[in-house]
Amino acid sequence: MLLAGSLVALAGCSDNGSEASPSETSKSPSTRASASPSSTLDPEQAAVLAAYTQSWKAQTEAYAKASSAGTDLRKTTTLRALGLIEKDLETMRKAGQVTTGKPVIHPGAPKVTEGEIPKATLTDCVDTTNWTLIDKATKKKVPLPSTRLIKYVSIAKFEKWGTKWMVTELTAQTQTC
Repeated sequence: MLLAGSLVALAGCSDNGSEASPSETSKSPSTRASASPSSTLDPEQAAVLAAYTQSWKAQTEAYAKASSAGTDLRKTTTLRALGLIEKDLETMRKAGQVTTGKPVIHPGAPKVTEGEIPKATLTDCVDTTNWTLIDKATKKKVPLPSTRLIKYVSIAKFEKWGTKWMVTELTAQTQTC
């Protein structure tokens, strides 16, 4: 989301209604990022935003089949972050669950800091209204806690590795947006 730290701790949060996330650790909002004024972003900010969007696209693909095989997760996500996603995907496989639909992301402008290893942070509003956890065999929705958040704040952290921005952590906040 992936992104490491805990992509999306939805199951324990408050909610506003619909089905959403696969589990507590990682989620993958859709690549339909809200229109952020890319013309106002400098090239580094634009590159961070592109890496973020690409990572969420790969996550969405992985959760739709409960596997990262054949996705670009390894190209956008550090090993530490990927480990959390893989753990989530394993839990889904064991439970026979996958996701349908796509979450929608609304990332803000990234804050980039220079250094030996450049870093960036961005805040997002992840909307999982149309991203549903289902039983793979029956295609029925999996009941989720009514207290989970459907729209929540997520904070993503990045590092620049060579010429490429990598998601190092994605942390769902316990607040709605």
